Amino acid sequence: MRVATWNVNGIRARESQVRDWIARDRPDAVCLQEIKARPDQIPEMLFESEGYWCYWHGAGAYSGVALHVRKELCGERPCFTHPEFDHETRIVAADIGGITLASVYVPNGGKDYPAKLRFLEALVGYARQNRESGRELLLCGDINVALTDRDVHPKQRKEGVIGQREDERALFQALLAEGMVDVGRALDPDNDDLFTWWAPWRNLRQRNIGWRIDYVLASASLARRAQACAVRADVGTSDHAPVVADFGNS
Repeated sequence: MRVATWNVNGIRARESQVRDWIARDRPDAVCLQEIKARPDQIPEMLFESEGYWCYWHGAGAYSGVALHVRKELCGERPCFTHPEFDHETRIVAADIGGITLASVYVPNGGKDYPAKLRFLEALVGYARQNRESGRELLLCGDINVALTDRDVHPKQRKEGVIGQREDERALFQALLAEGMVDVGRALDPDNDDLFTWWAPWRNLRQRNIGWRIDYVLASASLARRAQACAVRADVGTSDHAPVVADFGNS
């Protein structure tokens, strides 16, 4: 199973890039964030024509997530749901073959930092509920937190800046403590140049001076089946890059 996540920073602005990326990587499930569009504003037949069950969860030119599942992976349309803590169209989930898969967009926190912490706290509880129920969980998306200093280029590190604060990192660690694994880091533990977001100025992306804030997080049992987790830094013009993870069969 191939699962991909991408903060597209506006689906209408990236339609052709998304189509090219899907044709290239052929993921079985696609999680998108920051689609910045209502469902009726989505380009006609985007993803449906590629053989996916589709769910767009957006309210306008801000936030929004999507989750698309290839029909070959799921014979019937899955039930797409939202946990109670969803606000500003930031999370959608579906149960697929015993796995709960969620596309997540954690608030940046710049305008309302307490709301970011509340969302992260709720995400920890969500992971706990799934662990206690015995379900495998796959959280994919823009967590908007660099887990450790090594997930930020040295030139971008700054004590107290949002995305690098101790309290939000502690909540991220609490999320992992609920049996979740950071698949990208688990498969590439020694890479100090592993980033997924670059500020859109001074050629920072070309120079790879960025942050790692987009993740594939998997239950431990599922993470043991992970075979690859790659950042597609060459794809698109969003300030984020897609992350693509491959999982073997159980």
